[in-house]
Amino acid sequence: MSYQQKAIAGMNPVELIVALYDGMIRFLYRAIDAIDAGDIAERRIAIKRTLDILMHLQSRLRTDTGGSSARSLSEFYAAIFALCIEGSRLASTARLKEAIACVRDVREAWQVVARDPEVLELLQRSSFEQTPSGPPGANGEAESTASWSA
Repeated sequence: MSYQQKAIAGMNPVELIVALYDGMIRFLYRAIDAIDAGDIAERRIAIKRTLDILMHLQSRLRTDTGGSSARSLSEFYAAIFALCIEGSRLASTARLKEAIACVRDVREAWQVVARDPEVLELLQRSSFEQTPSGPPGANGEAESTASWSA
């Protein structure tokens, strides 16, 4: 097991979400660098990896039990997806920077939740199922994720 895999294995579900947001930000910056360098192939790879993470997060939402929070996150993911597609299609660093700013804002909220003692206690009391299905194309950065509901 690699260092990254061990680090991920020790994370709670909220910390895993923060890590996925970090991955999106990292891939969006790669796409921006690729646009600046005129590297179409690298731009497409970076955007695809961002979209893979978004689709993974979207697929893990429990809109049936998560209420308005899950619906809001679903709409957020759809909006970021659209920004990424448009940013890639137009080779627009401005659109990708807009996506980064939005992802950062929501990531910060998740980070606050990850440090909330009540949330940590709830996570310790509840059992969550580990699955080996990290987001496709994340370069092994997220080899396992936890089931959760928003």
